[in-house]
Amino acid sequence: MNKKKPLFIILGIIGGFWIISIILAAIFGLIYSFGNGSFNLASSSGNVAIIPMHGAIYVNEPGSLSMDGVTSDQIIDQLEKASNDPGVKAIILDINSPGGSGVAADEISQKIKTLEIPVISVIRDSGASAAYWIATSTDKIFANRMSLTGSIGVVGSYLDFSDFITEYNVSYQRYVSGDLKDMGSAFKKPSSKDKEVFQKIINKMNDFFIKEVATNRNMSVTKVRKLATGEVYLGIDAKANGLIDELGTRSDAVKYLEIKLNSSITPVIFKEKKTLSSLFELRTDEIGKFINSGPSFEFK
Repeated sequence: MNKKKPLFIILGIIGGFWIISIILAAIFGLIYSFGNGSFNLASSSGNVAIIPMHGAIYVNEPGSLSMDGVTSDQIIDQLEKASNDPGVKAIILDINSPGGSGVAADEISQKIKTLEIPVISVIRDSGASAAYWIATSTDKIFANRMSLTGSIGVVGSYLDFSDFITEYNVSYQRYVSGDLKDMGSAFKKPSSKDKEVFQKIINKMNDFFIKEVATNRNMSVTKVRKLATGEVYLGIDAKANGLIDELGTRSDAVKYLEIKLNSSITPVIFKEKKTLSSLFELRTDEIGKFINSGPSFEFK
């Protein structure tokens, strides 16, 4: 005879796995940081700044639940430092990211457009969705022939615990000023109106994405919309579709800049210093994400 496990045991197990994931993420994040030299501060000894944009892209710090990621504030700060350094003649944005926040992508993209020195993007393993949006705002896009790029589209999602709480006789007391005020609550079934409104938001955000790509890449909205199926393209296919400019690596981007600037290139990495405490940091907004207190819209 099957017996239901008490709710507190299930929640305890989930909480235990969560705590373990935090510890492991911090440990591996620390190892990753040491291995990749992310404790090194930016130097002014070079004439081309390389700004890594690795991992998911956020508006706020991802905290300990994410092993890797960057924020728009971090990237914008590095862009400003590089562009204000009189010795820096160009910037290479080193991209290896699946995407992330649309707001963060727009903030970074708009900042890039204000810079007076050349900005070149290099897509390595991946430069998809929000990361691709950012890449399109640069003067030239290089990508490895096997890199994953494109993925023009928006994802909106949240967990639905309504069946779970019903099964365990947990009630959801609902007091709202309007029918849509608790839209996206994890503790109730979405209504047909909820779904309709969510889809409208997704569609409008997708339109912003498509129009930005079309403008930045000097392509027609119609052509970009045909490519905006959400799928990722290999670098070689992205080149054929006009989504990138050249197949190549960071070395190829350096060679391109040597010709463009008519000068030898000395790259220097601009990267924010990480601390041990930041890897173990646990913030209240991360707790909110864990319990899924609201919907998430991502360009990933």
